[in-house]
Amino acid sequence: MKKKILYFTCITIGLLTSCKKELLTPESQTAVATLDYAQFSTVGRIQGQVLGLYAGLRAGDFYGSRYLVYNDLRADNFLAQSSNSVTAYQTYNYTLGNGAQEVTDFWASAYSTINRCNLFIEGMAAKGTSVIGDAIAKNYIAEAKLVRAISYYSLLQLYARPYYDGQGSKPGLPLRLTGNSVAGNYDLARSSTSVIYTQILKDLNEAEVDLPLNYGTVAVTNTTRGHRNTAIAFKTRVYLTMQRYADVITEANKIVSASAPFVASTGVPLALQSDVTNVFKTPYTTSESILSMPFVTGTEAAGGQSALGSYYFGVKLYSLNPDGIIGDATIKAVDKRRSFITISGNLPYLSKFPTLAAAGYADYVPVIRYAEVLLNLGEARARSTNSLDAQSVALLNAVRTRSDATTVFTAASFASPQALFDAFLKERNIEFLGEGLRSPDLLRLGLTIPGKGNVPSVAPTSTQYIWPISGTELLYNKLMTDN
Repeated sequence: MKKKILYFTCITIGLLTSCKKELLTPESQTAVATLDYAQFSTVGRIQGQVLGLYAGLRAGDFYGSRYLVYNDLRADNFLAQSSNSVTAYQTYNYTLGNGAQEVTDFWASAYSTINRCNLFIEGMAAKGTSVIGDAIAKNYIAEAKLVRAISYYSLLQLYARPYYDGQGSKPGLPLRLTGNSVAGNYDLARSSTSVIYTQILKDLNEAEVDLPLNYGTVAVTNTTRGHRNTAIAFKTRVYLTMQRYADVITEANKIVSASAPFVASTGVPLALQSDVTNVFKTPYTTSESILSMPFVTGTEAAGGQSALGSYYFGVKLYSLNPDGIIGDATIKAVDKRRSFITISGNLPYLSKFPTLAAAGYADYVPVIRYAEVLLNLGEARARSTNSLDAQSVALLNAVRTRSDATTVFTAASFASPQALFDAFLKERNIEFLGEGLRSPDLLRLGLTIPGKGNVPSVAPTSTQYIWPISGTELLYNKLMTDN
């Protein structure tokens, strides 16, 4: 008899533990949480539910590392040193099928997090708000909307055609906005990418209104939970992905001063670090760290093969491609970001996330940094005006010169506006190496994914440009269609 495997995730919102059981007949992974109103009966329990939302986001198959890994390995900056399919080799060489582990597990993890958010919002409406009060309830619900928006955005980057292709008219995702706590009917057709992006922006706009300006002087909370500037910053990423450059400018101007040194004048005082390496070492709570996923040295950490440090530095599953961005001669040897490159066995490896503690890798995982907001704004200004915009050049310089003071761009550095656009893409490539932005940057512009090693390039028209849909979703959602 052919055995069917079920990975049934048992989760109570707010808890960090899960259980898995193998059964002879599979069950949908959509039913992953139970709505227990007792968990909304006290202030402490409600606060636990809020932290549980972030626990979903930082799962190993999600922003705990693998979302970042997948988006980097799909592109051209890494070379495989292992052909282990468990550690994203099929993502690396574009041989994914519907049943591949990364395809099914990331889908399940992201939708599990979305479901946590939906159930939390419903629990607050039914009971939680009356317990904790309207003002704090709005804060907590806004955090749920922020996490849900990040989750849907992340799914779009892998499973849906880029927004530019048909201006959002192509098939997107099942848009689930109500909680699923029991087995039932999972049939729901895919909404267009435009509809999904509209919901993402709705969640972020509402979150901006109700999130706190800050969490006082508690730096770790300002880094690991959403505040007003987190929602604004993430909107700049979303609008850049949609090529809505005027909207990028509108949002970024809320938290970026008109001239250098570029800082946020309200809310959490965001600013670049003078030394980029400060962002990636203890205590990880810098002015640049808008939102990061925390792992605590000695007590908890990103475990085993899920950790960024394991992929790139510890187990050394993927070395850096000498023909990728590290081979670009315009990124000078004095550039501080080259300090994240470590040679081992004559091969270069990314040592951006090196901290190995007793429990595993302990480096915080960045979700979004202030450096990205500056580059989002600079690129948007240049593209919206199709010019060698002076502030665009200043924003580009802000990121480059903090790591390489010997390189200062002027308008004369660029032969055309396109050359400036290309400079922003290059700057993002070195600045966010290993942080999961390379593939989304290529896809949002409809660019060919360059080849690496013996893996050929992938054209925007190729079926490999995006992932297939999870086989589990196709099995249990009869209205779902594949890519």
